[in-house]
Amino acid sequence: MVVAEVPKLASAAEYFFKMGVEGKRFRPTVLLLMATALNVSIPQPFPSEPVDALSKELRARQQCIAEITEMIHVASLLHDDVLDDADTRRGIGSLNFVMGNKLAVLSGDFLLSRACVALASLKNTEVVSLLAKVVEHLVTGETMQMTTTSEQRCSMEYYMQKTYYKTASLISNSCKAIALLAGQTAEVAILAYEYGRNLGLAYQLIDDVLDFTGTSASLGKGSLSDIRHGIITAPILFAMEEFPQLCAVVDQGFDDPANVDLALEYLGKSRGIQRTRELAMKHANVAAEAIDSLPESDDEDVRKSRRALVDLTHRVITRTK
Repeated sequence: MVVAEVPKLASAAEYFFKMGVEGKRFRPTVLLLMATALNVSIPQPFPSEPVDALSKELRARQQCIAEITEMIHVASLLHDDVLDDADTRRGIGSLNFVMGNKLAVLSGDFLLSRACVALASLKNTEVVSLLAKVVEHLVTGETMQMTTTSEQRCSMEYYMQKTYYKTASLISNSCKAIALLAGQTAEVAILAYEYGRNLGLAYQLIDDVLDFTGTSASLGKGSLSDIRHGIITAPILFAMEEFPQLCAVVDQGFDDPANVDLALEYLGKSRGIQRTRELAMKHANVAAEAIDSLPESDDEDVRKSRRALVDLTHRVITRTK
């Protein structure tokens, strides 16, 4: 899907799909597991085609959602790296660093347009509008992060809304699309959506913790890239509730390294990290409950996939990178 006619664009668009830098492929994994987890027979009004052919075609369409989701995700990474002036990604030079901003922006646009073509080929208007909404959410979330008032910077509600737009919308709406393509009921589609939403929020909250702690439990061992870019995340927001004087430090910004140290000092004294982990666990548990609420099935593959989806909710919480 990501092959382009112009060689320069081709090598740029394929950059993060190559072996070794393809990332964790977290989203496609979730979506293909969700496809099997929802593979419960839905009564067909006119069983004309053999079931095998139907399920093969459905699987191909659901796999297409996984491909589209990964392309939208990678496009957003390319554009984010330009906006953040990043120089590395996945352990190698970022595309903008290696090939320049213009090509990185165009490659992101190209991946989005390829995702649109694939999406249109599914000929399902509800699914098209779900994933079009996701792209709008990615843009909205990024803009919310760039343009905050001092009041918004200190608001947990604003932060969670931004996190939904930037991280959780893609996985939640893609999970819902998987259910819709399978012809599932509205109730099941909502459970799939809720799984994705809560998994996505838990994932990001743990990311926020790891930015401070890295692989060790001790503070300041992470990359601290958020706070250095002036991005206030959940651990600091929770610390502010305990130490309101931290608000003044946040308002001054973090161009001065002394302010970063001061914020870390307050964070260390607070329960910020712990409360962020607890909030992540709460969302992970809600995600697991959504899977447990799906209609019962005796099919071993279905049950295995559901167990894997529940297992992912634990992995998201316990990961160290």
